[in-house]
Amino acid sequence: MASFKIEGGHLLSGTITPQGAKNEALQVICATLLTSDKVTIHNIPDIRDVNNLIHLLSDIGVKIEKLGNGTFTFQADALNLEYLESDLFVKKCADLRGSVLMIGPLLGRTGKAVVTKPGGDKIGRRRLDTHFLGFKYLGAKFQHIENRNVYEIGAKRLKGTYMLLDEASVTGTANIVMAAVYAEGTTTIYNAACEPYVQQLCHMLNRMGANISGIGSNLLTINGVKQLHGTEHKMLPDMIEVGSFIGMAAMCGDGIRIKDVSVKDLGIIPEAFRRLGVSIQVEGDDLYIPRQKHYVVDSFIDGTIMTLADAPWPGLTPDLLSVLIVVASQARGSVLFHQKMFESRLFFVDKLIDMGAQIILCDPHRAVVVGHDRKKTLRAQRMSSPDIRAGIALLIAAMSANGTSTISNIEQIDRGYENIEERLNALGARIERVK
Repeated sequence: MASFKIEGGHLLSGTITPQGAKNEALQVICATLLTSDKVTIHNIPDIRDVNNLIHLLSDIGVKIEKLGNGTFTFQADALNLEYLESDLFVKKCADLRGSVLMIGPLLGRTGKAVVTKPGGDKIGRRRLDTHFLGFKYLGAKFQHIENRNVYEIGAKRLKGTYMLLDEASVTGTANIVMAAVYAEGTTTIYNAACEPYVQQLCHMLNRMGANISGIGSNLLTINGVKQLHGTEHKMLPDMIEVGSFIGMAAMCGDGIRIKDVSVKDLGIIPEAFRRLGVSIQVEGDDLYIPRQKHYVVDSFIDGTIMTLADAPWPGLTPDLLSVLIVVASQARGSVLFHQKMFESRLFFVDKLIDMGAQIILCDPHRAVVVGHDRKKTLRAQRMSSPDIRAGIALLIAAMSANGTSTISNIEQIDRGYENIEERLNALGARIERVK
């Protein structure tokens, strides 16, 4: 286990470039299982979750070659189907949530897959019903293997159909799309997730020979094909990392430029920070966040307290609420945060309260933050990172605090952020990784 030792109170300045998108990487890497041809992917982030998925694909027979920094080729022309049914494979899948995205392409291409409960953040229930219902609509059947506590899912031939998803699940949509590209006939998915990363996956599949229309909307139509071929794909920058850097710049920045963010794919994220009073300047495809002595929270037109709530795209991603809460702790004004999707994600605010933040946790889904207006600085603490996003939020809080903080369980942060201490230290932070 490793920890971060953070000496707070140092202003950061300079330029930082976001990594490739973690959530897109998990989807497009799994999509390489759909063809026996070589697929080249650029801008893959060097983070734990992605690296573990790459190792898992290698274990099942995918030929993987690293061509350069962030560029890999994948060729799934000799899959080890026997290994896919082994207990070792099931155990590795259980330790990695991203492994769930292998089910769709394996089912579509080979007609069978093994399903176990995947790992990941401990942020409440993250059910897989949407995935399974979509596969069931396509004609797949499930069998529970009690002695192994897994489900075997299979179909001689998937058949296209109309389906209305019970929720706009990002991974559920991606999984169903990857299965449906090989289904016989036409599949129509209503209430599909339409995040930029799902759009990226669909565009990549179309370049491989798939026939997907409605990309960018919540109504996808997939005409099944018999074969896909290789392609080349460049991933988007990680919008969650961009948002994390905006929050960092607001809390302890002395003028920070975030390079090549793909502004058009950030959606409502910049506006959410602007509602907290954070100044964000768009310069080409860069964002520049100047030093602000004070930032003032907006109120609604009728004068009522500002409320920020997560929602499916194009609404505000739940992955950034943790960072927004930290930023609000030093704003002038009060904000109600409503985290609708996961019932345990706000529990990390207890650590911010220990640091001196004025936060009222109303229930597992709502918290009111009363900002200090920088009149009272957060104080250093010993903390543990409960999940990826809370971890980066606590790191930002520690960088702005008086004194030296320690954050343990930083493996959680490593799952989503590439060489984070090196990149932030280059801006003037004082972060040390301690084994």
